[in-house]
Amino acid sequence: MNHLISLAIADIKIILRSPALRGFMFLPVLLFALIIWFLPGLVDRYPNIAPFVPVFILVGIIENTQLFCFISSLVFVDEKETEVNKVYGIVPLNSFEFLASRLTIPFLFTVLLNLVLLALQPFFQIGFLENLVISFVSALVVPVYVLGINIFARNRMQALVYIKVFNIIVLLPLAAFFIQSDIRFIFSVLPTYYVFKGADQMIADLPYLGFAAAATLYLVILLFVTARFFLKKHFV
Repeated sequence: MNHLISLAIADIKIILRSPALRGFMFLPVLLFALIIWFLPGLVDRYPNIAPFVPVFILVGIIENTQLFCFISSLVFVDEKETEVNKVYGIVPLNSFEFLASRLTIPFLFTVLLNLVLLALQPFFQIGFLENLVISFVSALVVPVYVLGINIFARNRMQALVYIKVFNIIVLLPLAAFFIQSDIRFIFSVLPTYYVFKGADQMIADLPYLGFAAAATLYLVILLFVTARFFLKKHFV
């Protein structure tokens, strides 16, 4: 636990030193304002958009993950550029323990963000257990995203390009909600498809655990795969 706290403090110091990373900390505030205060007024004024409210909620859930997807990705890239990663060998943890320590706080913070967002949104009554399940599953996107970026990116400029690409990939399955033909199932090759379907079923008070379990399994497998590749390239 002491190692976890020490690494978390070190990461916070890195974030606070960077204006770009500090500015990104306001993303959840913006999302909360849009979903909790702006969207209800918009629906009252334009009732025709009411059927699309679940999609707005889904966007809010997945965009909450982007806070630490962006920040943690750039922190790791910065360590690679400055060669700080070369001193990892002196840390009294093995490589997997070290990586888990670095990603636990971003994961848990993302779970908390979605717990609060889903509890405060004014459109649907969502039980705590259902909220916790979907918040947990969606937060698994964070470590997979961060490790995936750092497998490919060798510097900050490349990381910013890959972040844009990964953002599109993460959001792409939302298109399935606007397509009526069977072609929509093509998006099922992406893990966030199951995150979105599980959350949508939960919001509609329909069975959702199957999609949540599929999303969890898919993301956990990707997490182990990306972790192995990441440690070979990053942990020196």
